[in-house]
Amino acid sequence: MKKLFTSESVTEGHPDKIADQISDAILDEALVQDPKSRVAVETFVIRGEVMVGGQLSTKAYIDIPTIVRQTVLDIGYTRAKYGFDGETCAVVTAIDEQSPDIALGVDEALEFKSGEEFKDPIEKLGAGDQGIMFGYASDETEEYMPISISLAHKLAKQLTKVRKDRTLDFLRPDGKTQVTIEFDGNGKPVAVDAIVVSTQHDPNVSRNDLENGIREEVINSVIPKEYFTPNTKIFVNPTGRFVIGGPMGDTGLTGRKIIADTYGGVAPHGGGAFSGKDPTKVDRSASYMARYVAKNIVAAGLAHKCLIQLAYAIGVARPVSIFIDTYGTGIVPDIELTKIVNKMFDFRPGAIIRDLNLLRPLYRQVSVYGHFGRDDLELPWEKLDRVSELKAAVK
Repeated sequence: MKKLFTSESVTEGHPDKIADQISDAILDEALVQDPKSRVAVETFVIRGEVMVGGQLSTKAYIDIPTIVRQTVLDIGYTRAKYGFDGETCAVVTAIDEQSPDIALGVDEALEFKSGEEFKDPIEKLGAGDQGIMFGYASDETEEYMPISISLAHKLAKQLTKVRKDRTLDFLRPDGKTQVTIEFDGNGKPVAVDAIVVSTQHDPNVSRNDLENGIREEVINSVIPKEYFTPNTKIFVNPTGRFVIGGPMGDTGLTGRKIIADTYGGVAPHGGGAFSGKDPTKVDRSASYMARYVAKNIVAAGLAHKCLIQLAYAIGVARPVSIFIDTYGTGIVPDIELTKIVNKMFDFRPGAIIRDLNLLRPLYRQVSVYGHFGRDDLELPWEKLDRVSELKAAVK
């Protein structure tokens, strides 16, 4: 019996993604000037206005209004007629320093205060908050991601590409994509059941030109031919019109697209967003680490798919629990794999930061089109450098 699963993505001009990119652009600038910066920044966008608030402890001088405006202009909101303009929008800031109560736990973990010795000073960092984080990998695609979110992201990226290179010069920055995959009884993807593309556009473009352009330059350029069937359904701007978009059409807020940021709903999400947070926040860094380990496990052939959950307590370095589920596809029991992983990998926040080299400006580039499976970027949590070691450990 066939099964259907759907994932969605959004373009960089979507209001929530404008907010994510601004927050991560501020983080990147802080890390360039001061790698020890503590950043927890939220952005809110609305018609004609950007509000940036949160906590920031740094030695850097950060010109937030300039970063905001440049980010908005880079996205493509350069004229008021597009619904937003980086040159003229208002920018409001409300920034405080990191709470000293939080800093107490981050700077010195409970283990360090209890007298445990550390080889590397960075290892004494404690988790910046409690919480649960997930990492996932699957051999459905070459990038070890679920195929539904992989194709949704590629459609969204292609929408932006043909807008910016003016192949389809009637497109505007805001847009959303959605892909429904059909799986057979063994869980293998066999077809695309449905595709939805909704894109902001020039008011004067004809419905026929819009739909034909999206089908030819976006959908047919991205979706492999073998996944099309006579029953594949395609919806382009189902309402018939999408002229008012971006912050003029809806508000945007950092962290509202966490499922598009991760695995498209295929794997659980702990709830914490990524953008605007420096890597002492395990919401971000531990999620990257869990993805790194899960991807290496699948690439090593130890499972067809793998989920890893990490749980932390604020101010404590080591996770309070590690859980691995290979959904019955593992070549060794999950309990045994968990022991191997716990021995091979260091999940303390400071060790994650050190081993993945996270105190550098990596973050705006992943704030849109997904944080994982990015074969277009050199990301440390996407490396496959522990495959041989994992294979040897299992043997």
